[in-house]
Amino acid sequence: MHTVNLWFAMLIGMRPSGTAEQLEKRRRQAIALLRVGMPYREVARRVRAAVSSVVRWKQAYRRDRRNGLRARPTPGRPPRLTETQKARLRRLLLQGARAAGHTTELWTLKRIGTLIEAEFDVRYSPVGVWKLLRHGLHWSWQKPERRARQRDEAAIEHWKTHTWPDIKKRRPTWGPPRVSR
Repeated sequence: MHTVNLWFAMLIGMRPSGTAEQLEKRRRQAIALLRVGMPYREVARRVRAAVSSVVRWKQAYRRDRRNGLRARPTPGRPPRLTETQKARLRRLLLQGARAAGHTTELWTLKRIGTLIEAEFDVRYSPVGVWKLLRHGLHWSWQKPERRARQRDEAAIEHWKTHTWPDIKKRRPTWGPPRVSR
């Protein structure tokens, strides 16, 4: 099973799981196993990597023993909000939209973008806000249930238990039985 996941990850170019430091430790462990004479295939199995990766690590180690296996910074643009700011944003959102000065408790992407700009002086488009919520805060989209303000739960329950059963169509108790096809 693990081999299938490993090959699938290699096919679509996924980065292995773990922090940069954990991955560096794995590479160093592989080199240590190679230095005691273990074959590439066995090293790859033990550190749960592809043989080609182990070979690449060995070549990098030969080129530059000190820095060849070092963890590199994560590629790509750095996030615009720090982890501390994301935690603060989460707290602000959990306080509710009314606490932020809105008339309803409904958070929209535009409202959240305005809050981020006011609190952190960072501007996000609605798409950027969505990505931040989805991937940065691990939140999902929620749609509020539409209910009338004058809704009377007791009257609804009474209607469901007393009126609806009288209206509901019942199977006739007379006539020929149904024939299954």
